Amino acid sequence: MRAVRFNHFGPPEVLKIVEVPKPVAREGELLVRVRAAGVNFFEVLMRADRYEVTPELPMILGVEVAGIVEAVGEEADAALIGAHVAVPLFALGRGEGYAEYVAVPGSSVIPIPDQLSFEAAAALMVQGLTALHMLRQAPPRGKAVLVHAAAGGVGSLLVQLAKREGAGSVIATASSAKKRSLARALGADSAIDYTADGWQETIREQASVDLIYDTIGGEVTRASLATLAPGGELVFAALGRFQLEATDLNAMFKKNQSLKGFALLPLLSETLSDDLSTLFSLAVSGALTIAEGASFPLDKAADAHRAIENRSVSGKVVLVP
Repeated sequence: MRAVRFNHFGPPEVLKIVEVPKPVAREGELLVRVRAAGVNFFEVLMRADRYEVTPELPMILGVEVAGIVEAVGEEADAALIGAHVAVPLFALGRGEGYAEYVAVPGSSVIPIPDQLSFEAAAALMVQGLTALHMLRQAPPRGKAVLVHAAAGGVGSLLVQLAKREGAGSVIATASSAKKRSLARALGADSAIDYTADGWQETIREQASVDLIYDTIGGEVTRASLATLAPGGELVFAALGRFQLEATDLNAMFKKNQSLKGFALLPLLSETLSDDLSTLFSLAVSGALTIAEGASFPLDKAADAHRAIENRSVSGKVVLVP
């Protein structure tokens, strides 16, 4: 089968199509024909060796796929052949989703409703669960909330779920007029260009922010502090891109502000299947809109990574084998 592998760190061009053995469904396993493999920003960082953890090479990326069960191993349910399923590989502590097939334990898949596309299912795994758990860690009810990168995969879902969970107001940031228009269409009360000079002051003129969901990191985190109200909270989810220094933290503490780190994997539990099923149902019912993203064939994985690095797309980026 075909898969996307890289043998050394570097620019998107290091991602190459290779032929590898097609996996076999062993006892209790399902063979899933991949129809959509999610591409995530942390994978872009990992490919360039800029992630907090340096992986062993060679490596096939991809921690979330959606597809069709093609075969089953012994002791697996043969009735699942032909079923549309989501496979959160990250919950198994593995990747290798940038490929035509994956073999996984039968207990690890979640049914996809007939009305939901494979691409939408992929968008609701890492990114949907991230948004869901960020709100659980720091509930937005009654608060003025700032959501960065609000047209992206996580941000677009955060905007909607925060409104659904009773946020007093949602201020979105995005880098282009098109993305800001999308954020407002998804329910944001206002949308600000965080690449413009003085964007923090623009926000302060509107509201004093009680809660910031930060998935960008870097200098944006420090700049965001100017918008945070006394007693406010910053939830930081941009692992590997934390640049606040002791002086920044001391200034926060003097204002009774708090900093909360966020990492998805330690929060995954026996509720994973129910959580994904809930997100799928919200999407099917129209209560949750999946922002239109971009699809690339498997042999254009490098282009998919470039699109994420250049921030030229909104929503979820997927590979379609």
